[in-house]
Amino acid sequence: MDREFDVLALGNAIVDVIARAEEDFLVAQGVAKGSMTLIDEAQAERLYAAMGPATIISGGSAANTVVGLASFGGAAAFIGRVKTDPVGDVFAHDIVASGVAFGTPAALDGPATARSFILVTPDGERTMNTYLGACQNLTEAEIDPATVAKAKVTYLEGYLWDPPHAKAAFRKAAKLAHASGREVALTLSDSFCVNRYRDEFIALMRGGEVDLVFANESELKALYETGDFGTALSALRNDVKRAAVTRSEQGAVIIEGNRTVTVPARPIEQLVDATGAGDAFAAGFLFGYTQGMGFEKAGQLGALAASHVIQKIGARPAEPLRGLAQQAGLLA
Repeated sequence: MDREFDVLALGNAIVDVIARAEEDFLVAQGVAKGSMTLIDEAQAERLYAAMGPATIISGGSAANTVVGLASFGGAAAFIGRVKTDPVGDVFAHDIVASGVAFGTPAALDGPATARSFILVTPDGERTMNTYLGACQNLTEAEIDPATVAKAKVTYLEGYLWDPPHAKAAFRKAAKLAHASGREVALTLSDSFCVNRYRDEFIALMRGGEVDLVFANESELKALYETGDFGTALSALRNDVKRAAVTRSEQGAVIIEGNRTVTVPARPIEQLVDATGAGDAFAAGFLFGYTQGMGFEKAGQLGALAASHVIQKIGARPAEPLRGLAQQAGLLA
């Protein structure tokens, strides 16, 4: 990759299988509403057989974010592992067609390309059951120092902390980015993920390996083991240089030192599927941030992207986000 990038993302290369479900179906399957649960291939096949009609679309948290950033007109790249199978072919095609540079070689053998079985309840909440498959084989070897050096921000997905090889790749990318004078961002991904790796995430922040953190309110409260948002935000302010925290219909709060910027949520007509709301917010924010637009404009672009994706099925834009931002008067 010989281009300059606004954002290089490392994440799980996943294809989403999305179906509507009633809450009693979640109970019957033994899954916690709103969570991301890791499952094996046998569990994946059983769940797929039990699900209703499904929509299949490329996903993966960090991949969704760089696809969104490219939709705004940003320069984006992605590192993630798929296998040479039909699902992997779909993922690779979709991310490249979205304008994102993707050069990670596909695995010729081993586990299948990852899939996330997403159950959307009538309130729009999504419950994810993820078979990581080939994602688990992302290693340090896939991290190209030259590519990292060319990215303004290297964006790391908290879910990568699950596979041990990916964790090592994560740390290598962060070290290379800082060695090149670049920034590192981390999304906490999921409150259950936070519960698994709380101490390690806090150590990344306090150790200066991460410059910018993305979280939603529940993830932030889980990180600091408190039910009070203000207490959690104060702790976060002390642990990381800057952060963007989303609060659903209450908008977002962006902090840097003692500075606080509050951005309202954009009104929507109907909540259809909350899948990818945080990914989309990060896309808009990172686009504005890497273009030097300031926290308020970056937050507004994030809110616009989030409001768009939650009014449709799937976590990726249905139309160019740059055009929507122009219509809203946020971009020229």
